[in-house]
Amino acid sequence: MGVPTPRRSTRFIGEILVEAGYLDAEASERIAQAQRQNGLSFGDAAVKLKLLSRADIEFALAQQFEYPYLHATNESVSPSVVLAFRPSDPFAEQMRSLRTQLVMQRAANTSVPSSFAILSAQSGEGRSMVAANLAVAFSQMGERTLLIDADMRSASQHKLFNLSSRNGLSNMLLGRAGPECISKVPHFFDLSVLTAGSVPPNPQELLTRARMTTILAEAAKTFDVVVLDTPPAAEFADAQIIASRTGGGVLVTRAAKTNARVLNRVLTAFKDCGTNLVGTVLNLA
Repeated sequence: MGVPTPRRSTRFIGEILVEAGYLDAEASERIAQAQRQNGLSFGDAAVKLKLLSRADIEFALAQQFEYPYLHATNESVSPSVVLAFRPSDPFAEQMRSLRTQLVMQRAANTSVPSSFAILSAQSGEGRSMVAANLAVAFSQMGERTLLIDADMRSASQHKLFNLSSRNGLSNMLLGRAGPECISKVPHFFDLSVLTAGSVPPNPQELLTRARMTTILAEAAKTFDVVVLDTPPAAEFADAQIIASRTGGGVLVTRAAKTNARVLNRVLTAFKDCGTNLVGTVLNLA
């Protein structure tokens, strides 16, 4: 898991904005004319003519450098996925800091895994939101990233990314579906999602099958990073099973929400099953 350099598209900003529907060809030509006459950048000329906002220009620049994020009007991804919309948000910076921490650990020690289980003790601590945002963060730096919704009890990643969950992890674990269940996320070049799939009556038993190890091993051949969402660890043993298969856990706690006694009990359980905690997140929301 290296640190790739930003990729730059050969498309001009005007072309990107026309393709995205923010400009028509005539408006783009007006901006280009003002750009030449006044010695301005395309963005400054567009803003001066009041044909585009600064947010529109930032969106186009991000696309040009293949650092994808969505315009605020886009409804294909939930607003909870902050990095998909607001890369300057403090939470987005927190996720990038976590990403950097994980990347640096991997660079310094190859025993640090490139698959991470996102863990928390209880419901409502922001575990699924962190999993989604961390996956987007990795994809934005050019890492081929797979987000797996391994919370087959209360799945949410298909809702966050507006995907079908008819077939997913549970179906693959049963041997009734294959990698075709993995969905590419539109607008994000390097992000794919494996949803939880059909709701099974026995998620814990499915996770203990050898097929889970096989799925993760196959994913490691195709993707640079695998991020797994999990059920709350104090309520179900699923999280311990998942974390032991990945070998690396990121623990999420929430201010004024996480119960210290419950957290300590969960930490003991993770230690007993050999989980290597490689990162922590304090959710202030």
